[in-house]
Amino acid sequence: MSGDDIEPPFRPGLSIPTEAGRVELALPAERSLVPARVPLPPAPKPPAQGPRRRWRVLALLGLAIFAAAVAGVAWWRSHQGGLPPGITYGNGRIEADQIDIDTKFAGRVAEMFVDEGDMVKAGQVLARMDTQDLAAQLKRSEAQIQEAQHRLDEAHTNVDLTKTQVTLAQQEFDRTNTLVARGFATNELLDQRRQALNGAIASLKAANDRVGAAERALDATTHDAEYYRVNIVDNSLIAPRDGRIQYRIANVGEVLPAGGRVFTMLDILYVYMDIYLPTAEAGKVKIGADARIVLDARPDLAIPAKVAFIATQAQFTPKTVETKDERDKLMFRIRVKIDPERLRARGPAVRSGLPGVAYVKLDPSAEWPPALRGKPPP
Repeated sequence: MSGDDIEPPFRPGLSIPTEAGRVELALPAERSLVPARVPLPPAPKPPAQGPRRRWRVLALLGLAIFAAAVAGVAWWRSHQGGLPPGITYGNGRIEADQIDIDTKFAGRVAEMFVDEGDMVKAGQVLARMDTQDLAAQLKRSEAQIQEAQHRLDEAHTNVDLTKTQVTLAQQEFDRTNTLVARGFATNELLDQRRQALNGAIASLKAANDRVGAAERALDATTHDAEYYRVNIVDNSLIAPRDGRIQYRIANVGEVLPAGGRVFTMLDILYVYMDIYLPTAEAGKVKIGADARIVLDARPDLAIPAKVAFIATQAQFTPKTVETKDERDKLMFRIRVKIDPERLRARGPAVRSGLPGVAYVKLDPSAEWPPALRGKPPP
């Protein structure tokens, strides 16, 4: 009995070789090693979006937009301090008048006493030009004054001398006239005394004329000297107002033409802000109306001011204005100016170019909100 004749033991679920091939034997169901695959239920289809759902989405979107608009209005009112009716506002930049310090004559810059950022007072000397040529001309004029004064004194002396000659000639004429009446002198001698008197009177008149000429010459030389003194003074560049040096354009040693700019200063007593208002509001603003300026750098400080200027011509205006919609686009420049007396004690704190907002009263009876009442003047 060979090994091929021995039958393998029977195992359920195994293949058995036969003469026709291998036969697969199935395992019993209760003894299956791999569970059968159970089919999954089909996925539910999404419900179709009908018109009612679309309207619901649109309604929610509209409510969201409305809530955002309400929140924006509330934010704007909170930042505007709750402006009551009769008060408007516009944004701008705080500015101070610029004053150019220029030379009156061509010359060389000799000295400079201030620099950019320095505070200066009215009448303070900022720079001085070279005046050596003017000083030399002044000395010549002063010498001419002395010469003219000497000639004037000499003319006065000649007048006094001529007056004595006139007095003597008058006395001789009177005595000769008396002698002729008594027969002790001839008429020829009387005529000679008369001619001598007339000549003395003419000499006195000429002497007086020479005094007048000497006086006029003295006045001319005196005016020349005064002219050079004035020019020397004008070559000292002086601050016309209280302010701050903004720019230094020239330097010591530079030769400048007449009208050459040396400094640019800011007038700290003329500080303003220009804003633009539409036609409907600009037409209600009056010169001298109460105003407030709030700078972005100091939102807690409301600076009292007054309306100082209202433009007579509109800006941003179309060439042809026919409809009311176009007229509403007209913008007028309004200048709001701070009181100079308030600025006088706060000059070093004045800044130019800072952005901010200017609030203007359209109705004089309107009350400022607490945030814009400002502080009482010092």
